[in-house]
Amino acid sequence: MTDRPVLEITNLTVKLPKGADREHAIEDISISVRRREIVCLVGESGSGKSVSAFSVMGLLPGRDMAPIAGSIKLEGEELIGADEARMRDLRGARMSMIFQEPMTALNPTMTCSQQIEEVLTTHTDFDADERQKRILNILEQVQLPDPPRMAASYPHQLSGGQRQRIMIAMALVLEPALLIADEPTTALDVTTQAQILKLIKEIQASHDTAVLFITHDFGVVADIADRVAVMQWGKVVEEGTADDVLRRPTHPYTKMLIGSVPSFTPRVRPRQIDAPVVLSTDNLSKTYSGGGFFQKARPVRAANAVTVEIRRGETLGIVGESGSGKSTVARCIARLINPSDGHVYLDGDDIAKASPFQLRNLRRRVQIVFQDPYRSLNPRRTVGASIIEGPMNYGTSQRDAMKRAQELMSLVRLDPGSLDRYPHQFSGGQRQRICIARALAMGPDLLIADEAVSALDVSVQAQVLDLLDDIRQRLDLAMLFITHDLRVAAQVCDTVAVMHRGEVVEYGTAAEVFGDPQHDYTRSLFAAAPGRGFAFGGAAA
Repeated sequence: MTDRPVLEITNLTVKLPKGADREHAIEDISISVRRREIVCLVGESGSGKSVSAFSVMGLLPGRDMAPIAGSIKLEGEELIGADEARMRDLRGARMSMIFQEPMTALNPTMTCSQQIEEVLTTHTDFDADERQKRILNILEQVQLPDPPRMAASYPHQLSGGQRQRIMIAMALVLEPALLIADEPTTALDVTTQAQILKLIKEIQASHDTAVLFITHDFGVVADIADRVAVMQWGKVVEEGTADDVLRRPTHPYTKMLIGSVPSFTPRVRPRQIDAPVVLSTDNLSKTYSGGGFFQKARPVRAANAVTVEIRRGETLGIVGESGSGKSTVARCIARLINPSDGHVYLDGDDIAKASPFQLRNLRRRVQIVFQDPYRSLNPRRTVGASIIEGPMNYGTSQRDAMKRAQELMSLVRLDPGSLDRYPHQFSGGQRQRICIARALAMGPDLLIADEAVSALDVSVQAQVLDLLDDIRQRLDLAMLFITHDLRVAAQVCDTVAVMHRGEVVEYGTAAEVFGDPQHDYTRSLFAAAPGRGFAFGGAAA
């Protein structure tokens, strides 16, 4: 390490537009990153993490949000006040950024090779042969299989992990001094996430790169951070080495965040073996016909011979990577898609091949809470109208439905007087509570939560998980909980089914599956979990 940091942010303040919830997006923050160092910037949504990164990159949206005090230096060069031409020269060449969602950051009409080549064309005078050589070399460095094929592919032809590696390749192709990673692994499966984190560490070490890594996942922090800066409401409230901040936090906000991270040790809850079975599946299968134009059709088994059960007052968790068949099973159970084979029993009734008339009653008995509450709610309707719509469709009067909606708002710990507000007037966690209230308005026998907390901050996630558990106990509900977050599964699930390539490879109580996993895939899944060896949640991992 050299004495001078690669990135020096000193007393930086960025204003917010008039009418915002506070005066400054970030206020008087100071952060530095040295060569071969990873500094993690952590905090909840709205804390100012991304604004800090965008300030460095010169990507803030114009006059309404701009630095009004402080300094940003890249290898000693002041960036505050630099003109756009100079910032364009620096982006990609001396500083680069990896964004959270590669599919929106990549151009769908260009091959991966063309997108990386654009960086080289803009910043170098390499000829075509040199550019292609550099592209294949960087694709090999980010450990993509068959670099020539990857280079010729379009983004939609790659997996999420492969697309993120393309983003990393674009960011590193010119070996910048500073790499900013803005939640680059949030949307990835646990095993892919582990690969990307390992890759970033290896490349950072081999290229002497300084890395500013933005995340709200403390498991990631435990795995890769050298130093940590914790942000709240636009201010850095705590900073120190990763070991000090994680093991000996001093600020109440940091303590709250770390205390909200679920433990990997499952809760021990006695199983109600005498409780009636609400849902069971018997060899449930779903096969799609693959192929396309000029391609031979080939069957794709999204779910194969899945047999599980959920008793009243119990939560079954289905865990696994993307494409493992988790959501397919849930959609078959809710009859949003038709099973190809097998049986689905709801309170003893086989609904796998229920008629459209029979499905009408099923819709009332099985309700789903989806991952993104904002897309689940109609932005043009008040939340009250969204909650009462279902019951009224089944004959409940508007007066009775609204009375029930008020009761449910209290149940999900929201003000009943806010039923006349619109979705955009609530936070993400509040919107998810509204979606839970809407599902409960139907009086379901089975509640399906499909990645219902994966998009939420860790503290809000803890609140929603606590709420779901409270509702399960109060209403004696059966719950199917689908997640790729193993810590969440450990805390909310009584039984766990691990899915891999459409099949349940391990099934048992949470204590059995987490305490002594039997299948190789389950063990590899657990080993890949970020921060696996760190004791979050007050229990040993």
